[in-house]
Amino acid sequence: MGSGIAQVCAAQGLEVILSDVQREHAERAVERMRAGLDRLVARGKLGRQELEDTLGRIKVESDSPVEVDIVIEAATEDRTLKLELFRRLDRRTQPNALLCSNTSSISISALAGVTQRPGQVAGMHFMNPVPRMKLVEIVRGVQTSAETLSCVTKFAELLGKTAVVSRDLPGFIVNRVLIPMLNEACFALQESLASIEDIDSGAELGLNHPMGPLKLADLIGLDTVLAIAEVLQTDLGDDKYRPAALLRNLVSAGWLGRKTNRGFYVYDDQGRIVSSNPGLATR
Repeated sequence: MGSGIAQVCAAQGLEVILSDVQREHAERAVERMRAGLDRLVARGKLGRQELEDTLGRIKVESDSPVEVDIVIEAATEDRTLKLELFRRLDRRTQPNALLCSNTSSISISALAGVTQRPGQVAGMHFMNPVPRMKLVEIVRGVQTSAETLSCVTKFAELLGKTAVVSRDLPGFIVNRVLIPMLNEACFALQESLASIEDIDSGAELGLNHPMGPLKLADLIGLDTVLAIAEVLQTDLGDDKYRPAALLRNLVSAGWLGRKTNRGFYVYDDQGRIVSSNPGLATR
């Protein structure tokens, strides 16, 4: 997600600093960006100079940025980790910088609460894959100022995205609706209601969804789906959000979807489906 956000910002002419826990991670992200953009060039959808200009605006650093106007944090969905990141960003960045999180479920108000600039903190939840998906959820914490909300919304529009605004409640808009659906697909498979392929085909053809729920869960990352489901169950206090045991088992096995080449499906190194996961056969 972080590399996708960096790419769309750089493509709009913005200077970008890409930082990760290890510099090598950020450098590999730039390499993946180049590979993806190379494919667009090969298909005639992007010019070679435009590719070079975009990547030329991305600078890799091993530590948090200092002199920036806006930070978009895109670390894994771990509350403790994100709280510590926001404490650090608050100490390191210039006082007028806006601090945003790409979190899909963690409270923006809680993140703002560990900073000395709570009014300048908001959520910017991009959809995956970032370069292709048009939507950004802007999340207003209880401390977020009207000025910050306006600036972040305009920034999303500058990136060519459509912005929707959500209150700071668990799951926000998209995941409040999406995660229960993905989780229910996991329950359906767990109960041997149908095969992996038939569950996905049912949603794609019967509900006109571009991607079935199990394919989509693999794309998002099963660890991320589980983390969001746990936040919904805990923060809303309703067991209807409890994660399926099958979902927990897959995460425990390290089968996290496309990023590990195995989840509900098995993938090749280009992220193409090879087969459904033979360990999850319903019969």
